[in-house]
Amino acid sequence: MIRQGSPDDATLAQQIGLGRRTSPRRRWFWLGGLVVFGVLLAAFLLLEHRSGEQIRFKTAEVRRGDLTLKVTATGQLQPVIQVDVGTEVSGTIQNVTADFNDRVSEGQALARLNPDQSRAKERQSAAALVLARAQIDEAQATVNETASKLRRTQELVGKRLASPEELDTAVAAAERAVAALAVARAKVSQAQAQLDADQRTLEKTVIRSPIDGIVLNRKVEPGQTVAASLQTPVLFTLAENLTQMELKVAVDEADVGQVAAGQTATFTVDAYPDRRFPATITQVRFAPETVNGVVTFAALLTLDNADLSLRPGMTATAEILVREAHDLVLVPNAALRFSPPQAKKEQTGTSLVGLLLPKPPPSAKRKPDGTIQGKNARAWILRDGEPHQIRFKTGITDGVMTEMRDDALTPGAQVLVDVERAGES
Repeated sequence: MIRQGSPDDATLAQQIGLGRRTSPRRRWFWLGGLVVFGVLLAAFLLLEHRSGEQIRFKTAEVRRGDLTLKVTATGQLQPVIQVDVGTEVSGTIQNVTADFNDRVSEGQALARLNPDQSRAKERQSAAALVLARAQIDEAQATVNETASKLRRTQELVGKRLASPEELDTAVAAAERAVAALAVARAKVSQAQAQLDADQRTLEKTVIRSPIDGIVLNRKVEPGQTVAASLQTPVLFTLAENLTQMELKVAVDEADVGQVAAGQTATFTVDAYPDRRFPATITQVRFAPETVNGVVTFAALLTLDNADLSLRPGMTATAEILVREAHDLVLVPNAALRFSPPQAKKEQTGTSLVGLLLPKPPPSAKRKPDGTIQGKNARAWILRDGEPHQIRFKTGITDGVMTEMRDDALTPGAQVLVDVERAGES
């Protein structure tokens, strides 16, 4: 009989594993494993529960109708003809006779510079002209005198009362007199030109309107000094006719191939959000404009502004009508993007691994508006209560509806666009 507490008891307990302590690391490992297993089991049960729920589908109707394709672009309103009026002469502004929003006519005085300096130069040039004309009279008298001496010398030489040298001197004097007369006449022309220039300068001290129009901007005040030595300063900005304006919009390079002169458009401005203004494209420019890496092309639209409600500089958003198609079979774009849960399960699997792994990226290319690009597209219909896939060829789209080019679906057919589970409101 073995007594309790003997060495044989300790040996037996050691052999069967009694008295061995479990390490804390191993204990945390098993605990973490149990937690992960519980989470995965709960997710799997939730998936099975949801897959067993009754699914109801939202549908939309395939219909026959028209499609209108539009290109949106933004820009600013501007006058058809806008002129910056400056000054070609320097001086001090004496008075200003035109102000903002004034209607002016061609040739009307807008402002005047102090004319004292220009008038003094004009008087000086006039005096120089008078002097030059007097010199012509003096030169003419010299010509007459030398001509008479030449005739007398020729007579004396014929009578042998004068030497040939005296004849040569008389001839030279006559020729010099004729040349002096030509110089005097040239000085008159020079003085006349200078007088004309000074008179033009005096006239330019009055700033006049080059067109019939309205004053958009005035940048000068009486007493202000303007200098036109290097660059002509702008004093006024005039618009010829605000009843006829133009809208310059920036068309994205992806859309410019659809935009052409003659197309109609409508636009809105922030000042009249509930009003749409008609316009017509007159020009699409070939020169690109790049701003922050974005390439656009300018298009000009003409518009009627008879009530003067639109003003230069307003920002406008235009919708350009590029194409209209009638009597088409149209499928909602939402149907082209929709896939029923059964199709998704076939792609990713209903297993727990399929739930946890991410879905592969779709292989179909999509346009910016979300429609499938290419000849073939698909939609889903209900057949015997189950989703059934229909493939067909697509045509143009406006971002909401897409043209179906074959007879895979007829107008009135219901296509699946979304799902709602039982119990959803």
